[in-house]
Amino acid sequence: MTLATTGDLVSAARDAGRGLPAFNVISLEHAEAIAAGAEAAASAAVLQISQNAVKFHGGRVGPLARAAAEVARGSSVPLALHLDHVDDGALLHCAADAGFSSVMFDASALPYEENVKATAEAAEWAHRNGLWFEAELGRVGGKPGDPPLNAHAPGVRTDPGEASAYAAATGVDALAVAVGSSHAMTERSATLDHALIGRLRTAVPVPLVLHGSSGVPDTELSAAVAAGMTKINIGTALNIAFSIAVREALAADPEVVDPRRCLASARDAMAATVTHFTRVVTDG
Repeated sequence: MTLATTGDLVSAARDAGRGLPAFNVISLEHAEAIAAGAEAAASAAVLQISQNAVKFHGGRVGPLARAAAEVARGSSVPLALHLDHVDDGALLHCAADAGFSSVMFDASALPYEENVKATAEAAEWAHRNGLWFEAELGRVGGKPGDPPLNAHAPGVRTDPGEASAYAAATGVDALAVAVGSSHAMTERSATLDHALIGRLRTAVPVPLVLHGSSGVPDTELSAAVAAGMTKINIGTALNIAFSIAVREALAADPEVVDPRRCLASARDAMAATVTHFTRVVTDG
């Protein structure tokens, strides 16, 4: 199948009132698992490569992006390629040539006016180069290198009025908002502010994005989609499934030295996780 574009998939999901799952890719096995899991759920999905994943691969975005794109092209369901959580201008400017159809530029740590300025400039560049553009307002927290952040602390969550002004000033195509989730959660205990999601959905003309969805229970995710969330980002849940499967494979056979023995189990576990989350956010 032809590589889909993130913008088309998000628009279709929003029009249908369902969520679109977006899963983080760290390795080839992640990409293969996302494709297999999405196929099992008979659903579209987004493969995301973050700036931190690029750093892990020596700062080279091309090899992993090309591998993920090739996996997506071989899938029987529509899959898109997205560059996520970029705050490095040089990496941002690699996005179009690396095969991505979209990018998320993250200036959320900056004061509001600086965030607006940096994001507007990045959005203008992205649109000039044919890229769908996502940004963030509010503080989701939990990103590598960030200080600890309470998702329920005053001033952390996204204000609807400010979000409306931000979207108009920056020209973003989608907005990631802070409504109670946090990145890198290993327990699914987050409680979302569904009333706030509804107000944001009314105030902001572009699709809303939920980051840190791995820590959100199924019922909360379904309710978030019903309240107005469209793109649902999931990363840590795949890594949990991967790590558990590898530990179990090694414990079952301590003498194993062929990495394929462990990676096959890990890939299958991640695929099952992808299928589960995909059904939650697309079926309600």
